[in-house]
Amino acid sequence: MIVFYQVMQATFVVAIPLMIVALGGLFSERSGVTNIALEGIMIFGAFFGIWAVQVLEVNQGLSVQMLYVIAVVVAGITGTLYSMLHGYASIYMKSNQIISATALNLFAIAFVTFIARTTQGGSQIQYSSRFIINRFPVLHRIPVIGDIFFRQMYISLIFGIIFLITTIVVMYKTRLGLRIRACGENPHAADSLGINIYRLRFLAVSLSGLLAGIGGVTFMTNTSTEYAPTVAGFGFLAIAVLIFGNWKPHFIALAAIFFAFMRVLGSYYSNIPFLRELGIPRDFFRMTPYIATIIVLAIFSKSSRAPKALGQIYDQGRR
Repeated sequence: MIVFYQVMQATFVVAIPLMIVALGGLFSERSGVTNIALEGIMIFGAFFGIWAVQVLEVNQGLSVQMLYVIAVVVAGITGTLYSMLHGYASIYMKSNQIISATALNLFAIAFVTFIARTTQGGSQIQYSSRFIINRFPVLHRIPVIGDIFFRQMYISLIFGIIFLITTIVVMYKTRLGLRIRACGENPHAADSLGINIYRLRFLAVSLSGLLAGIGGVTFMTNTSTEYAPTVAGFGFLAIAVLIFGNWKPHFIALAAIFFAFMRVLGSYYSNIPFLRELGIPRDFFRMTPYIATIIVLAIFSKSSRAPKALGQIYDQGRR
C-alpha cells in the first residue's frame, strides 16, 4: 500500500505541471492559434522563476513557500511576455504559426544558456530551497485522499486545481470564453458580430504563455534540484495531452494524469515488486511513456475534434 501511495504521489507531482501547460495551450488553440512554442515558453519561464529563487533565497525573511509563489509569479510574467512574440508574429504579422513557434523554441534554449553561462559560469542554476510539503495541515489526516494528495506534496497541486476550475469557468461560463471559442471555430462570423479577432487571439496566446511559464517553473522545482535549460519534452507532451483531451479542460486533466502515470511507471518500476520480478529490461520501462503516447494518439486522434480555424491565418475582409 505504501508503494501505491508513493506512485500516486509521484504521478500528481508530474501531472500538475503537465496539465497547467496543456491548459495554456488550450487557450491559444481554442482561439485558432497553433502554439507548439510551449516547450520554449516553459524553459524561458522556468529560467527566470528559478533565477528569482536563487536571488531571493538569501533573504532570511522569506519563507520557502513564499519563494515558490514568487517564482510562479515571475515565471508567469516572463512566459506571458515571451509568448507575446509568437502572438505578434503569427497574428499581426501573419507569419506561419509553426515557424514562429519553432523559432521561439530554438531561441529560448540558446538565450537562457547564454545568460546562465554569462552570469553563473555554467548552464545550470543552483538553488538550495526545497519546496516539498511533507504534510499539509489537517488535510493529510483524511484517509487515502490525504495520503495521496496531501503528503509529500507541492503547493502547485493547489495552483493546478485553481487553474483547472478557472479554465472551465472562463471557457464555458463567460462571454470571454465564448468569444475565444468562436474565434477558433469561425473567426469571420465572430468578426461580423463586432469581435476583434486580432486582439482576442493575442490575449489567448498571452494567457497560454502565462500558464506555460508557470508550468515550466513548477515542473523544474517539482522534479529537479537545479535548473538546466530543458524540460524533458514536456511542452510537446502537453500538446499530446491537449489532443488526447480533445481540447476540453476536464479531459485534459485526465489525460495529464494518464501520461504522468506512464512516465512515473517508466522510472519507478524498480520500486514495484511485481514489475521488478518480471525481469524485463529497464530500457523497456523507460520507453513506456513514449510508446503509450504514440499508441494513444494513433487510437484517439481520429475522434479528436480540433477547432475548425486552428492554424489558419486570419485576414480581416477575406474569406
